[in-house]
Amino acid sequence: MRVLCIVGPTASGKSALALDLAERVGGEIVSADSRQVYRDLDIGTAKPTAAERARVPHHCLDLVAPSEAFDAARFRDAARAAIADIVRRGRVALVVGGTGLYVRVLLGGLCPAPPRVPALRRALAPEEAAALHRRLRVLDPAAAARIAPRDRVRIVRALEVALTTGVPLSRWQAEHGFAEPAYDALVIGLARPTPELNARIAARARAMAEAGFLDEVRALRRRGLGAGAPGLSAVGYRELLACVEGRTDLATALAATVRATRRFAKRQRTWFRREPGIVWCHPEREAGAIAAAAEGFLAGAAPAARPA
Repeated sequence: MRVLCIVGPTASGKSALALDLAERVGGEIVSADSRQVYRDLDIGTAKPTAAERARVPHHCLDLVAPSEAFDAARFRDAARAAIADIVRRGRVALVVGGTGLYVRVLLGGLCPAPPRVPALRRALAPEEAAALHRRLRVLDPAAAARIAPRDRVRIVRALEVALTTGVPLSRWQAEHGFAEPAYDALVIGLARPTPELNARIAARARAMAEAGFLDEVRALRRRGLGAGAPGLSAVGYRELLACVEGRTDLATALAATVRATRRFAKRQRTWFRREPGIVWCHPEREAGAIAAAAEGFLAGAAPAARPA
């Protein structure tokens, strides 16, 4: 089963390219974004608009409430079901997103790490994410280097594995190798020069503010959701929560959002650069070559190291 994948850092242009490509090849988009799975997190996650969803069907959006934890295993199950449905209807599946772990487990299988331990999770619950991350740096430095200090879900999982088995999660993953391919995939990575990407990140933050991002966060806060909600650990939400709660002003919160997004994009680039088999392209300058490579791949050609 052949699928197309478009990956890369935030604000690199994945969505725009995917929409055009999906229309060209008769495809539907499967989101591989760990924040777009949350309902009511729309503006701050750059979730596809109603108009974009009308152009091309999207899957794996709005799956859970912001208060609910969501992990790679659940994503894999949802994405595989979506892909099976898309292919069964004679359409092409395009997996699109910047959550590297989601793409990895979808294409390469899930590491058979031990099950969750509810008692341990309850014991870790009172601790702040930053404190848990410091513990993880001691127990599993390799995992800590890949996981953002605010990503509580992944931090807790890595601690859980290390504490219950005595073996770091990074070693479990290295031994597994994510080498159980479920699909024949052409993976296009979108690459932009850092200054260009940084400018796009700043412009997107301004656009989000103009679209009502602060009102979105304010509405979530009125529902009793705060920084401890899994969905609100996303970049931008914590920064704007500080504004909603009167701890800073909007200009400062937006500036902090831009800085945090740039750091996040750097981590995404680092992750994807370590993944084998990704064909790196500029989304505008090489758009024609990307489309030709995708069409050739779907017709049966082997993926090239770089589109001609």
